[in-house]
Amino acid sequence: PFIIPPTLHGRDWINLTKEGHVQEGSDPYVIPQSGPRSSFHSLAYVVGTINQELYRFPEDISEMDFPEGNIGRLWFSIEYEQESERLLVSLIKARKLQPPDDSCSPFVKIYLLPDERSYLQSKTKRKTLNPQFDENFVFQVSSKMLLQRTLKFLVYHVDKQKKHHLLGQVIFPLKNETLTDDNKLVIWRDLEKENLEPPSEYGDIQFSLSYNDYLGRLTVVVLRARGLKLQEESHAVSVYVKVSLMNHNKFIKSKKTAAVLGSPNPVYNETFSFKADQTELDTASLSLSVLQSIKGEKTHLLGRVVVGPFMYTRGKELEHWNEMISKPKELVKRWHTLCHKPKMT
Repeated sequence: PFIIPPTLHGRDWINLTKEGHVQEGSDPYVIPQSGPRSSFHSLAYVVGTINQELYRFPEDISEMDFPEGNIGRLWFSIEYEQESERLLVSLIKARKLQPPDDSCSPFVKIYLLPDERSYLQSKTKRKTLNPQFDENFVFQVSSKMLLQRTLKFLVYHVDKQKKHHLLGQVIFPLKNETLTDDNKLVIWRDLEKENLEPPSEYGDIQFSLSYNDYLGRLTVVVLRARGLKLQEESHAVSVYVKVSLMNHNKFIKSKKTAAVLGSPNPVYNETFSFKADQTELDTASLSLSVLQSIKGEKTHLLGRVVVGPFMYTRGKELEHWNEMISKPKELVKRWHTLCHKPKMT
């Protein structure tokens, strides 16, 4: 299904530059020139076009069911070649894009996080809200590091003045996927709006809360953090989130995410559940601490946020807790500002 054009036959891998991408109207198979590499720098390039017949979808719910407030949906596939250590990403299509103007000329940038300095870019599709991309891209990444990486797709619109407008993004962590040579995953995800506000002083964390009153279960989905102030950025630094349930300020139970290496903008997408009776919701609270660990050194607290009832919180933290209670069994997602506490955790 991955057709290698003649221009790439026998060509060696070449590093992607800091701002390297395929320019509109240029040869889509030109490989960017080499440049400085970050600690998570990926070797990547555009491969070619997709044999569309291999990606025909039945008219299923993914094409028909768009929830209220939807800003678009993106389809892509991923596959990992173990022997050559290549992550193959196929950008298939987008549907129901919501541009600021009447017309839409979209393109997509693809990142392999935590490397946010390099990306690959699709061709621009002219005057369509439902672009069919059918393009292939390759990232060179070792199997050892693969599950710590996250794909980020940014969907843009180019207006008549050639200005780029971000329509939405898809964040797709690889850690929960089974990626093998014989397992091509075809995936669709709804676009999310990117948080365009600058990070707060110690960074921000995004998570969802849900309470199931029938089961007496409090669920926390730790999604991502951004703008963290790491003491140093390297493979030796790992960042994780500790979620603690408190009652009357007494510690009940805590759970931890897996560690993400070397990124000030880690993505987790991990779910934790705690037993909590409905009568305890007026006295319980949740503490989310973002911690940095460097091998051989003490754990360092980067920031913390507490959500809970009026007894402990105000503002956005109280609003999030109350909204969770008012919408039982529904995941309520919000960003929160991290505060810094000098004590070690």
